[in-house]
Amino acid sequence: MRNMLTKSALALTLLAVCAVPALAAGSEEEFKAAYAAADAANKEAGRLRNQWTTTANTLAAAKKAADAGEFDKATASAREAEALAKASIFQATSEKTRWKDLEIR
Repeated sequence: MRNMLTKSALALTLLAVCAVPALAAGSEEEFKAAYAAADAANKEAGRLRNQWTTTANTLAAAKKAADAGEFDKATASAREAEALAKASIFQATSEKTRWKDLEIR
């Protein structure tokens, strides 16, 4: 049961990551807000010692797109990075005690 809940939560997170580009907006202010949220979530994942390299790569892509003035793409990448960081936070917190549920054979 618990394993099924974990898989469901991970599936929902991945679904959210895939849906992020459809939610992208185009202004510089929206990019800055999205980037700040993603950066904060990534720092929290780092505090939990569970940063994903894909999050860092997506943040870098967001910054590069913003520097080129492509704020639609930059905002979408920043929101995707935030979703990835939140997924890594979820993974770190859910697996913190999951090892106790394993059966040693």
